[in-house]
Amino acid sequence: MSNELDSFKEIISHCKEYGYVFPSSEIYDGLAAVYDYGPYGAELKKNIRDYWWQAMVLINDDVVGIDAAIFMNPKTWKASGHVDNFNDPMIDNKDSKKRYRADVLIEDYIEKYRQKIDKEVAKGIKRFGENFDEAQFRATNPNVLRTQQKIDEVESRFKEAINSGNLADVKQLIVDLEIACPESGSKNWTDVRQFNLMFSTQMGSVADDSGVIYLRPETAQGIFVNFLNVQKSARRKVPFGIAQTGKAFRNEIVARQFLFRMKEFEQMEMQFFVRPGTEMEWYEHWKQKRMNWHLSLGLNKDKYRFHNHVNLAHYANAAVDIEYNFPIGFKEVEGIHSRTDFDLKRHEQESGRKLRYFDPEINESYVPYVVETSIGLDRMFLLILSNAYTVEQLEQDGKTSERTVLKIPPVLAPVKLAILSLVKKDGLDEKAMQIFNDLRFDFACQYDEKDAIGRRYRRQDAIGTPYCITIDYDTITDNSVTVRYRDSMEQKRVKIDELRAEMQAELNVSKLLRNL
Repeated sequence: MSNELDSFKEIISHCKEYGYVFPSSEIYDGLAAVYDYGPYGAELKKNIRDYWWQAMVLINDDVVGIDAAIFMNPKTWKASGHVDNFNDPMIDNKDSKKRYRADVLIEDYIEKYRQKIDKEVAKGIKRFGENFDEAQFRATNPNVLRTQQKIDEVESRFKEAINSGNLADVKQLIVDLEIACPESGSKNWTDVRQFNLMFSTQMGSVADDSGVIYLRPETAQGIFVNFLNVQKSARRKVPFGIAQTGKAFRNEIVARQFLFRMKEFEQMEMQFFVRPGTEMEWYEHWKQKRMNWHLSLGLNKDKYRFHNHVNLAHYANAAVDIEYNFPIGFKEVEGIHSRTDFDLKRHEQESGRKLRYFDPEINESYVPYVVETSIGLDRMFLLILSNAYTVEQLEQDGKTSERTVLKIPPVLAPVKLAILSLVKKDGLDEKAMQIFNDLRFDFACQYDEKDAIGRRYRRQDAIGTPYCITIDYDTITDNSVTVRYRDSMEQKRVKIDELRAEMQAELNVSKLLRNL
């Protein structure tokens, strides 16, 4: 784990050095859990957002998009349950003075037991090879069964305590499990308290209760209150979805781990409205479809897993997380939830307006059920970098060197093509600039003529540029350039007249979308 944490620190350092992420207002010593995206970070973030939007809205006839305001009538958050229920169980360690989410402490405890099971399975695979039946092994192996029983007991106690709102029992579970403070090893805990995560402010000139308004803690409610507006104006029939991306704000108890848990973040959400009774079918549909989106980028399948919720939110009848194995362990990146008709019904009750759909197929009016997909853009950004960050040892002419490279999926890379003149003379630089000016309208290009060509290759590797195009002396005579491939470092000659078509084939987003 120490090596993985070191890798995480290296990623954070790399992000700052190469213009991906900076601490916010750093010249004033920054602001905890708030970050700014630099030149390359802003481009990568935009590319991830665009690919999500294309995969969600562009190729799905039954999904449309909106862009709802951050500020909403505060009654919205009363109706949604956020004013009364948007809380996390908070606990402090008296010795280290560190604050934690009680549920996360328990989930981390459970995760250690899951890892024990995974180790037993790994032993079985090593022992039995191709004849290994993992399902049977998990169902019959005594060690696995004992460990799973422990997990089930802890989850059962935790679920019962949370669902009943018994915070004393949550603390007692932490005490009984002898969970220690990760920072100090101390088991001297305070009582568990609820902590509301919403930021509030005042709208207008009078700072009293009548002017209290909230920064939205999620983007979903802007979709729900616009359900009928969108359904009627876009002439949609149920089932259909509404997607949007945008900022959300949460006053997190523990805002650590770089971009993973921030107070200001961006969500990409889609609410899919369905006929009651069909929600589980659509839940499974979107669960698989969203996992396919992740894997379409060529990311490591073995680092992904589904994790079913033990403690369901007040609005859900089913929920699962798509988790990724970051250097800090398996963490949630995206959630798929069956939200029932909770939100629309609550907004009906609070507003006095009907939010129903007349279904001509069954000649019946009803409040639709909702299946939600919600992914954190910042977390996906961190996932891409965690998957991409690679340090390689290279052997050349009997010498060892090191290469740091970001193997970002080419379609997402901030810079797609680096145009490099071998030397800054003899007309090579002019030819390189000509190629740059020709390609920049089709691709995100960067022109670089400073330093030796090897050093420029390393610089482009470090920012994740997938293709370097080098103009050399042979270019003048054969009208060809050298294309260097980032991941393999292989090089090949390509005719300038064929260069655009070659790069378009390599960077074809539609090819990925067609396979979803």
